[in-house]
Amino acid sequence: MASKKAAAAADPEAGRRRVAIERVLPVIDGGRFAPKATIGVPVRIIGHIHADGHDLLDVRLSHRPRAKTVLPWTEVAMEPLGNDEWAGSFVPDSPGEYQFTVEAWVDHFRSTRRALEIKALAAIDISVELQEAATLVAAAAERCGADAQDDRRQLAAIAALLRSGGEPAVQTAAALAPSLLALMARHADRRLSSRYPLALPLWVDRERARFGSWYEMFPRSWGPSESRSATFNEAAQHLPRVAGLGFDVVYLPPIHPIGTSFRKGRGNTLVAEPEDVGSPWAIGSPAGGHKAVDPALGTIEDFDAFVATARALDLEVALDLAYQCSPDHPYVKAHPQWFRHRPDGTIKYAENPPKKYQDIYPFDFECEDWRGLWDELRSVVQFWIDHGVRIFRVDNPHTKPYPFWEWLITTIRREHPDTIFLAEAFTRPKVMGYLAKLGFTQSYSYFTWRNTEEELREYFTELTTTEVKDYMRPNLFTNTPDILHAYLQEGGPAAFRIRLVLAATLGATYGIYSGFELCENRAVPGTEEYLDSEKYQVRRWDWDRPGHIRGLVALVNAIRRRHPALQFDSGLRFHLSDNPQLIAFTKASPDGEDRLLVVVNLDPRNSQHGFVDVPVEAFGHAQAPYVVQDLLSGQQFDWQGHRHYVRLDPARPAHILAVNS
Repeated sequence: MASKKAAAAADPEAGRRRVAIERVLPVIDGGRFAPKATIGVPVRIIGHIHADGHDLLDVRLSHRPRAKTVLPWTEVAMEPLGNDEWAGSFVPDSPGEYQFTVEAWVDHFRSTRRALEIKALAAIDISVELQEAATLVAAAAERCGADAQDDRRQLAAIAALLRSGGEPAVQTAAALAPSLLALMARHADRRLSSRYPLALPLWVDRERARFGSWYEMFPRSWGPSESRSATFNEAAQHLPRVAGLGFDVVYLPPIHPIGTSFRKGRGNTLVAEPEDVGSPWAIGSPAGGHKAVDPALGTIEDFDAFVATARALDLEVALDLAYQCSPDHPYVKAHPQWFRHRPDGTIKYAENPPKKYQDIYPFDFECEDWRGLWDELRSVVQFWIDHGVRIFRVDNPHTKPYPFWEWLITTIRREHPDTIFLAEAFTRPKVMGYLAKLGFTQSYSYFTWRNTEEELREYFTELTTTEVKDYMRPNLFTNTPDILHAYLQEGGPAAFRIRLVLAATLGATYGIYSGFELCENRAVPGTEEYLDSEKYQVRRWDWDRPGHIRGLVALVNAIRRRHPALQFDSGLRFHLSDNPQLIAFTKASPDGEDRLLVVVNLDPRNSQHGFVDVPVEAFGHAQAPYVVQDLLSGQQFDWQGHRHYVRLDPARPAHILAVNS
């Protein structure tokens, strides 16, 4: 009894509110985290909304930028989908956090209008309905504010007409007029509306967060010789080539001074020779730490010039954010409390038994000065933002505390909502997912290890059709400096063609690590490690060496830019094939205007053929003949029906097919 009295006191009209609002989506963990969206792309909100009886409902979606909560909500009408499910959408026009919620009420005017319409068509007396409508219209006129006096006069005039007892046909036409329906919706009676109890969060990013092609490079290897590090000025001379391949982002591993204590030699040997350059991830020397540039690369001004050159080519520079130190990092002397100490007083280096990384000291995020540590690490991000960087690839975020990342990303994006954070977290699925929920814009994925038709279908169905799609954006890297999969090691150039097409069409964002376009596949036997890895030495690449697939890379990226279907992770649908070595899928843009059919031979050694089922109805052709064009080869094929024969060989292992109108 006490709880009922308390509820009545809090909302004296609670017992009169008839509409139930439930299952409003997208929502992550009950509103704890924000789903992801991008500027200019409609955000679709759905909900289960219903009331007792058969009255019609008015349902509104309300949204606004969270930073502008002093402003009124913007409302959008939601439409019924059937079975008490409703949907509405809005298009965000700026990056940042938004809020949305749903409000609904019984629409007595539309309910009366429906009854009037039915009875009028059946030639049943409608005098009662006309009087009910008149009462409702007159009440709406009274609700009009000072800024809606024209509406007030129109509504009052219509109410008078409906009460006049005049010609029924004239009254009926006035009551059913679409213009009156719009007026009544504008001045709806919302006194007994139900409102969803939560203002749900939504994070909106710029387009690059959703769609882009990444190219990873070690700038020190882009010079004239393997005997020394290249400079930023020398590396910048190669940026036109990267831009010419159609990439949007050029990602650099750490560019900071490298420690000399316990420096790793070529091939990750424990003892370095005097000429060995060390691993860029062993950050810090007397020349500086995370806010400094390796002197071998140049100065901070040289870096700024590199960024400017990239920007002039429509390339964005992404930097590696690796929160760890070499024993020579200035932090070690200035802030020893930020590191974990052994009983003998020495600082504990990184280990992944049986592996030891004596050249790296991890931070101790449980130290008593954790606030000072957090502030300093945030200042590192701000420093590089001040130097024109808005994209950060974060090294091993799963080895740092969740609260730190949520705080860091939230505070950075509050001032710089266009910042993008890519999580390099090759770890357990739930950990990867939680990092994405916390705010990481994009995530590395398991794509590298999904190579069969069944594996690819299962994994990408999960990524694009389950709740994961609302918070995790995969970045499909074909390879990384740490990962040269056996498929690439053993499959020859065909394997590189196959994985390129799969990455670039299955996902809106993908990346390659330099050397991929040269089909570099030499590995340390029995491992996924590159032989002569750039992580430990300077390499000089022959970009024109025989067997490269640069032309294919450029073509695929050009296709991606021309076709919106490939610029979204959504719109992916797999199709049946009678050969498990063939994978077939379509990609469609959100508006359905652009559709492509992709068929790939997953066998890099042999030709494969078979029949694939084509969703001709989705292309608008049903059983009529139609023409498909392979965007990779330029070939055209005359097709009819839904089942078609395909043959693909290792030299041309894929079709990207557009249907000609």
